[in-house]
Amino acid sequence: MNTPKATSPKRTSKKKTTRKVKVVEHPLSSESLFSSREIGWLNFNRRVLAEAEDSHNPLLERVKFLSISGSNLDEFFMKRVGGLKRHVAYGVSPKSADGKTPLAQMQEIRQFVLPMIQDQGNFFTKTLKPALAKEGIHLLSWKDLSEKEKDFVKKYYNKNVFPVLTPLSVDPGHPFPFISNLSVSLGVTLKHPSIEDKLFARVKVPKVLPQWIRVDADAGVNRFVSLLEVIKENLADLFPSMQVLDAMAFRLTRNADSDQDQEDAEDLLEAIEEELRQRRFAEVVRLEHGPKPDPWMLKFLMEELELTEDDIYEVPAELDYADLAMIADLNLPKLKFEPYTPVVTPAFAEEGVGIFNAIKANDQLVHNPFESFSASVEKFIRVASEDPKVLAIKMTLYRTGDNSPFIRALIRAAEQGKQVVCLVELKARFDEERNIYWANELENAGVHVVYGVVGLKTHAKTALVVRQEQEGLRCYAHIGTGNYNVSTSRFYTDLGLLTAREEITSDIVEFFHYLTGRSLKNNYHHLLIAPVNMFSTFKTMIEREAEHAKAGRPAHIVAKFNNFEENDIAVALYAASQKGVDIEMVVRGFCCLRPGVPGMSERIKVTSVIGRFLEHSRIFYFRNGAQDPVDGEFFIGSADWMYRNLHARVEAIVPILDRSLKEKCWEILQFYTKETKQAWAMNGDGTYTKKSAKADDPGIHQTLMQLAKTRIKLLEETNSHSE
Repeated sequence: MNTPKATSPKRTSKKKTTRKVKVVEHPLSSESLFSSREIGWLNFNRRVLAEAEDSHNPLLERVKFLSISGSNLDEFFMKRVGGLKRHVAYGVSPKSADGKTPLAQMQEIRQFVLPMIQDQGNFFTKTLKPALAKEGIHLLSWKDLSEKEKDFVKKYYNKNVFPVLTPLSVDPGHPFPFISNLSVSLGVTLKHPSIEDKLFARVKVPKVLPQWIRVDADAGVNRFVSLLEVIKENLADLFPSMQVLDAMAFRLTRNADSDQDQEDAEDLLEAIEEELRQRRFAEVVRLEHGPKPDPWMLKFLMEELELTEDDIYEVPAELDYADLAMIADLNLPKLKFEPYTPVVTPAFAEEGVGIFNAIKANDQLVHNPFESFSASVEKFIRVASEDPKVLAIKMTLYRTGDNSPFIRALIRAAEQGKQVVCLVELKARFDEERNIYWANELENAGVHVVYGVVGLKTHAKTALVVRQEQEGLRCYAHIGTGNYNVSTSRFYTDLGLLTAREEITSDIVEFFHYLTGRSLKNNYHHLLIAPVNMFSTFKTMIEREAEHAKAGRPAHIVAKFNNFEENDIAVALYAASQKGVDIEMVVRGFCCLRPGVPGMSERIKVTSVIGRFLEHSRIFYFRNGAQDPVDGEFFIGSADWMYRNLHARVEAIVPILDRSLKEKCWEILQFYTKETKQAWAMNGDGTYTKKSAKADDPGIHQTLMQLAKTRIKLLEETNSHSE
């Protein structure tokens, strides 16, 4: 498939006064065209919290959703609020697509976050804790413990906690201590017997210890008290002969938005390591504290940390809901989703090099986590590393996880003398330290490690295997929507294409030359590569659908991805909608396009699906005038319709050419666009409405799990009959 050609839509005369013309001619910063990215993201997190509040979900899964909503909000403040605060501090005032300055966005964020915090606290206190107690899981306060339990906890504290604690006081001989990002602390107001002034001390709650201490003795009962509360109750032991006037739990969030320019760095590895060191000391963007704070202490902290009242958030319940992960992990299967084992398709059932025969015979499309990632993609790289006929392996690694089988396979291949190239993205946010470690391990084993194209993150998910076969060299490739990470493959929905088609693999060979050798190739025949040809190709295909609709031919766009913020793509979609193109988008997170607005986007529908698995797959469909929808064009890959993905990252998207795989993609898209139980419809004002579902609706994730099992069973029965 060459880059699609289409005649650009004719401009409508500005003299006409229809709303359609006014919309297309609007400036890109107009509030009528776009909704807020920041509020869109917060709306997404509110949908995650709604999963915690949904009583149809198993109880410990609801605990997990609450924990996720908390950690999501932490990351939002570190990345998004941190960046906005930096703009304000530097006096830079670029307006967002919806026309707001950084200061206005921060004010809007605060007004949205405050009720969300209250909702989290109310749910935890009034709903979750009582529901857990009914199931024998008690999250207790110190006063709720029996005398026997208090004695047990006191002994535990003296043996396991007290030696680890480090109280840090502030006085002329002791400067204000460094407080690390997202660490929970106890601020203590002290009175020295011979000094009139109040003193401040800080006690860090150590993350190396369990944050909930188990105090039960009876089988079948789980009783816990928080480590924070235990430390608070025993503060007198830390400050003998001092008077403890008050204690207040608090937590800091620091900026993780870098202002370093790494483009000109002589050594990218060294630059990233320096950024990680600086991030520890980055400015504070949020201070959280519990109810009824000590006014003197709060004022003291604000002055020391240079914070304003807008940076302070009172939390009605837990300071860190992520600490509830140990409660969610309790071994109580009846309170969790029923375990699911991904199916292994017959194409990957054979051991050894049979996987190459299967890929050579037919393209293979793997849908995780419903189909096994380990038995397909992981196996592909593992077998390649062991096969003496394989001459070279090339991969991109963005987030790979700890103890990665992919790393082990690449090291093993290099030790066997194969040509092994690995692009490690050092700038993968919050995974920098892990990626630096693996880059060093790979280099030490003889792998050729590169860090990609200068100035661009490499986000593509691609692998290439070059094998010596009887007829000559043959290339095999994998192009996916998700990371080479076995852990996330179990709960992220992703798609991956395994192919030996020469028209695809030849593009992949050129793509790796671009990554490692600074190739300036710009005419890929089948792949969509950002920032080379992806944006222009997508825009051309959208405009082509508009021309089909105008001519009365079938026109339809369906796109599923994570986030949407690319103004030119949005404007092209608005124009296509106005010309009669039906556009359906499944966008998990934020979407800055406004769907369903009369005269502007009436034919555009946006759905968000939230549930058991994290929606991560990216599929793009353009009908292109085809009578049969399956004859349209399908693509999968690593990019969202975001400015950063299309213009400021290295991304790869591949067409699906095999008709049976097109049918599979079409079936998947139909499930998502018709989903109700786990789906939310986006409104034109940027808000979301939960779709109504029938009581017996299993939801899309349950449906896809069952479908995968049924399909494999039918394939196995067909194969057994043919034998």
